[in-house]
Amino acid sequence: MAAYLVGVDIGGTFTDCVVVDGDGAVVTAKAPSTPDDFARGMLDAMAEAAARLGTDLDGLCRSTTLLSHGTTIGTNAIVQQRGAPVGLITTKGHNDVIHIMRGSRGITGRDIRQVVHFPESAKPDPIVPKRLIEGVSERVDCFGEVVVPLNEAEAEAAIRRLVAKGVKAIAICFLWSFRHPEHERRVKELAHAIAPDLFVSCSADLVPKWGEYERVTAVALNGYIGPLTSTYLRNLDRQVKARGYAHPLQITQCGGGTISVEKAIGAPLLTLDSGPVAGVTGSQYLGDLMGCRNIITTDMGGTSFDVGIIFDGKPAYSFVSNTHQYEYFLPKVDIQAIGSGGGSLVRVDPATRTMRVGPASAGAVPGPACYGRGGTVATVTDADVVLGYLDPDNFAGGKIKLDRAAAERAVQEVADQLGLSLVECASGIAKIAEFQMADIIRKMTIQKGFDPRDFVLFAFGGAGPAHACVFADELGVAKVVVPQKKTASTWCAFGAASAHILHIHEQVDIQASPFDRTRVNRNLAAIEATARTQMQADGIAPERLAFQFSIDMRHKGQINEVEVVLPASRLEEGFHDALAERFFARYEQLYGKSSSFRGARLEMVTFRVRASAETPQPKLVRAAALTDAIPAAARRASRAIWWDGLKRSADTPIFDGALLVPGNTIAGPTVVETTDTTVVVHPGKTLRVDAFGNFEIDLKA
Repeated sequence: MAAYLVGVDIGGTFTDCVVVDGDGAVVTAKAPSTPDDFARGMLDAMAEAAARLGTDLDGLCRSTTLLSHGTTIGTNAIVQQRGAPVGLITTKGHNDVIHIMRGSRGITGRDIRQVVHFPESAKPDPIVPKRLIEGVSERVDCFGEVVVPLNEAEAEAAIRRLVAKGVKAIAICFLWSFRHPEHERRVKELAHAIAPDLFVSCSADLVPKWGEYERVTAVALNGYIGPLTSTYLRNLDRQVKARGYAHPLQITQCGGGTISVEKAIGAPLLTLDSGPVAGVTGSQYLGDLMGCRNIITTDMGGTSFDVGIIFDGKPAYSFVSNTHQYEYFLPKVDIQAIGSGGGSLVRVDPATRTMRVGPASAGAVPGPACYGRGGTVATVTDADVVLGYLDPDNFAGGKIKLDRAAAERAVQEVADQLGLSLVECASGIAKIAEFQMADIIRKMTIQKGFDPRDFVLFAFGGAGPAHACVFADELGVAKVVVPQKKTASTWCAFGAASAHILHIHEQVDIQASPFDRTRVNRNLAAIEATARTQMQADGIAPERLAFQFSIDMRHKGQINEVEVVLPASRLEEGFHDALAERFFARYEQLYGKSSSFRGARLEMVTFRVRASAETPQPKLVRAAALTDAIPAAARRASRAIWWDGLKRSADTPIFDGALLVPGNTIAGPTVVETTDTTVVVHPGKTLRVDAFGNFEIDLKA
């Protein structure tokens, strides 16, 4: 019986499935996402993949050794504001923290319009209305000492009032609870005794870090999405097991690996942004094979454009997340996204007569005008059809016929408002989208101390390879990699299949230099013990475990920290100077040379361990030989394509990417098509198929 690795990623428009067999052969499949029941779309995609393997869904499930799944259930619930009614129990007198927020109101610098018009900004709709917030008597100080014991009678009464008001979840967040979690855990016990079916979460277990507002936000969001996500995951786990899947279901998480379905059910907050993070995971795996240590990952789907960074072989992390203006602390792979995808809607501002692309999207329904499902507003995909990038008769391997006339009507409506020709307008739409993508990449690289010219850019997602040449060239990047031909459009699903099990545990213990080595090592030992307990609960043997330790540090008096990775699991005698140098190097990489103050005392804030366990990996095989000879069958009929660099339309050679072989080299302008991916190579650029079957585009040829 064949043994398969299966990764599934649910996007806003399509659900992607990747199946890898024991020999490294990859089968991909797509199915429309089904927002009314995402499990149906996932099983549809798996069934499509099974059909391509010559079996059925039950047969695929029985033959699968690892099933990893990236879900957007939680993210969608927050964005669409359809989470569960959640009650909040907090320290008496601190009921309004979640409504007061921070002074920035969660407005980041990514959208300059929000920054410029900050006085006009508003706070988001509350996750927890004031009527569902209860304060109870208890108090713990910053040293973890109990100042006021927990009033259990008040806690019980608060729980009963919230249950009577119809809450489906309760979030618990007390002051300094991460130093003394017993009060929160006792209230959780009381809640389960009163209402056993309630979804209850404690901030001390979910995000044991200082920062009252960020902790209360995290635990409230966890409760808000908990009932919906946990119901979905339990139902999905039950369905795949009923079809013969006999192993633990793994869920991709924002930290870069996978967690057990049981962990995801209890902490669904960890699944937010897990889909785009899986794309970074897949890129890290492929980059290791190719010898690429510095990678910019770009994922352009139907709704959004997601950017990640891999530096020196490791993903860049962030520790403050922002979802719908709510900020919370959670260690995650740093992904920044903008609303610029294939389905991004094109509008004209009547006051300025300027064109705007995104952030609103046509989504899966009705989709772009060219889909013929009722959409009438122009999108980036419609512009691609008008320019000739996409073949209307061979989109998605011929499964979807695009309506070129509908695309032209939608784009012409925009062109008429601006006094442009049809192709000028379509080219402008593409260029605005591409420059928006280049801008967010600059913010992820240059503004964080990285030079994009030192990186290779990976372009994936359904629409990414069609636009990567332009935004990569704008950044000065020398090479674009479209990974694994047709797999590029389902790369996040491939990343899910290639992810290891990963748990991240943290503990706060603020201390100033000179540091006490015994105290530091005691903290490191404590988080390692917590990680080992979690892995044991997941059924992971001790010999499979690997640990990476780090400490968040800062100059004394600052409020922001940088993560310093430790070279070993414990600090040795005489560690201080070497540790300080690691801090200064990382600080100056982020903020500029000589920005650190070496005469200042330092502080340790958060201790962190990343505990991982390897899982079966895809096997991508290097070609034994390379050839310049392009197979005759790979050449398709040419078609007219508008090239902005030439300022004219040109009859352009088209190639079937699935039939190109390692070593094949094609000079632009050209278009290379696979089942689900269209790679657009502009004039002056060169595409080459490398030994692993990736498309490499040389932008400096």
